[in-house]
Amino acid sequence: MLARRSRDPLQNLRRCNQDLKQQVDSLLSESQLKGALEPSKRRDIYQRCIQLKQAIDENKNILQKLNKADTPVGNYNQKKEEERNLLDKLTHRLQELAVTISAENITEVEAPTEKEDDSAEEDEEEGESEESGGEDEESDEEDEEKQENESPEQETSKEYIAVGDFTAQQVGDLTFKKGEILFIIKKNTDGWWIAKNAKGNEGLIPRTYLEPYNKEDSSQESSAEGSEDDVEVGDETADGAEVKQRTDSHWSAVQKAMSEINTADVLTTMGAIPAGFRPSTLSQLLEEGNQYRASYFLQPELTASQLAFRDLLWDAKAGTIKSRPSRVSLILTLWSCKMIPLPGMSIQVLSRHVRLCLFDGNKVLSNIHTVRATWQPKKPKTWTFSPQVTGILPCLLDGDFFIRSNSSIPDLGILFELGISYIRNSTGERGELSCGWVFLKLFDASGIPIPAKTYELFLNGGTPYEKGVEVDPSVSRRAHGNIFHQMMTMRRQPQLLVKLRSLNSRSRNILSLLPETLIGSMCSVHLLIFYRQILGDVLLKDRTSLQSADLISHPMLATFPKLLEQPDVMDALRSSWAEKESTFKRSEKRDQEFLKAMFLQVYHDCVLPLLHSTVLPPFKWAEEETEATRWKVIANFLKQNQENEGALQALLSPDGIHEPFDLSEQTYDFLGEIRKSTA
Repeated sequence: MLARRSRDPLQNLRRCNQDLKQQVDSLLSESQLKGALEPSKRRDIYQRCIQLKQAIDENKNILQKLNKADTPVGNYNQKKEEERNLLDKLTHRLQELAVTISAENITEVEAPTEKEDDSAEEDEEEGESEESGGEDEESDEEDEEKQENESPEQETSKEYIAVGDFTAQQVGDLTFKKGEILFIIKKNTDGWWIAKNAKGNEGLIPRTYLEPYNKEDSSQESSAEGSEDDVEVGDETADGAEVKQRTDSHWSAVQKAMSEINTADVLTTMGAIPAGFRPSTLSQLLEEGNQYRASYFLQPELTASQLAFRDLLWDAKAGTIKSRPSRVSLILTLWSCKMIPLPGMSIQVLSRHVRLCLFDGNKVLSNIHTVRATWQPKKPKTWTFSPQVTGILPCLLDGDFFIRSNSSIPDLGILFELGISYIRNSTGERGELSCGWVFLKLFDASGIPIPAKTYELFLNGGTPYEKGVEVDPSVSRRAHGNIFHQMMTMRRQPQLLVKLRSLNSRSRNILSLLPETLIGSMCSVHLLIFYRQILGDVLLKDRTSLQSADLISHPMLATFPKLLEQPDVMDALRSSWAEKESTFKRSEKRDQEFLKAMFLQVYHDCVLPLLHSTVLPPFKWAEEETEATRWKVIANFLKQNQENEGALQALLSPDGIHEPFDLSEQTYDFLGEIRKSTA
């Protein structure tokens, strides 16, 4: 009868470490062969360095979590220290080999192409991450493969045994029992693998419930019991919120972000970014379509019967749209971000920003709003924002924003994701990374709104669907020692400072004219209200028949939502309106009909020519040259308007070139734009 598998987790780890040592020794021997190595061989060695380092990091993480109670053997502390020293030694040897290989002008994607001093700097950052315990969640897949037995056949095995019971938490999960054999179809880097059971059912399963299945083992139960030490069941939602069904479009964006984690994995291994950085989840959602954009949520929403508007009603007494109070109506101010880790020299940062939205721990419930941050070279780890944007300052920098929602979900809160847009110097590849996230619940357990005050929020690493990941493991949040040392450690943590402001009656009345669900800049709120009031006039007051669904000739209604995706044009409208409003008499400022008429005039003079000008290049996020060109065109156009007292001369000038006429520029199709009720 074959020997039963050992139940000692430290012994299992020692065996894995010895296997890693043999692989490192073999790799070093290959690299020291006489003669120059072929480029393909050098690339292969460098890639294997990356894979071995990830496996070593994961073993360090497992070793750190081991307790003496899990391993009833003598000299436990001494043996644990020996394993730690071995892993440190292997890490050092791999670092030396990686530096040597990278210095030989490797030009593939996996290798850095900077000078040797840049590579040394990145490897130094990489070393700091290793000293923290190497809590890199992305290395789970490689670690599982390394922990399989030495048999070549078992190294390619895709069969795993469950070490605990798991019940499906969301649509697409696969339920299984302890001891069940599962066939792995795909190993996703987010820790959720696609598996198939004996009945042929497929679904997502957490890898922390699995252990490689040894077919030669005489007892499957023994194999299942042998890894109880590292089974860690965790709720993968933010702040322990209740798990709910995933929506297809939203979950596909999350999976897309996870599938692109390979680039971040390479950058992390090179030391170019901290281990807690991930591809931006909210950025991926914005690329899915318009369902998470402000232009979508600005449109009126139909009732469940689709016979009337749900959030756009007429007040006959006041002669305008009705105010609609909502459960959440507040103003937040972004103050600053502190101790945000710096990326390495191999990538160039194009934009630092915060993306935020309403969130319930599982789903995004509003548009995704973006605020760009500024920073000073003397304090590169501190991001700042511009509260109360006025004058010519772009609304993209406005740190003051409003939030409205009528959702009754108990776990409703705000998800903040700090991000950077970057370009890799060696390849020219562009992307967006999350530098950390935090979830601020808006109601306590009793359903009472949180107080209006300044909140110091410590950031989490990974994605909003990962738990227990630190932004930069080299600055671990798990402080030891006296209280003073713990306080100093917490001061080094990445954090976001936001201020929740209470509303006065005027602010409350203004926000109540907006849609029930929307997030936007305070500097543009008066422009949004003009749009809503004119929309109410056209759809509710002036329409000949409320049952008519004909196209409506109204260029402003047809094009205004586009401004929410082109903030520089919104800035042009804001500037032009402020200039026009300064010429009004006091009585005129109290006349709502007069103000709406003047607003339409300014809109036609300013916005419409810009939106259809061929001189204005298309808006592109975080492209400095494009942004500068657009602003130059906009500034010149506004100057000409001011000199000529309107846009008519510019429109009739033979020098002006505009796009061909399109009926969609002039007509508002509200049936094609409205939102269906989600209630």
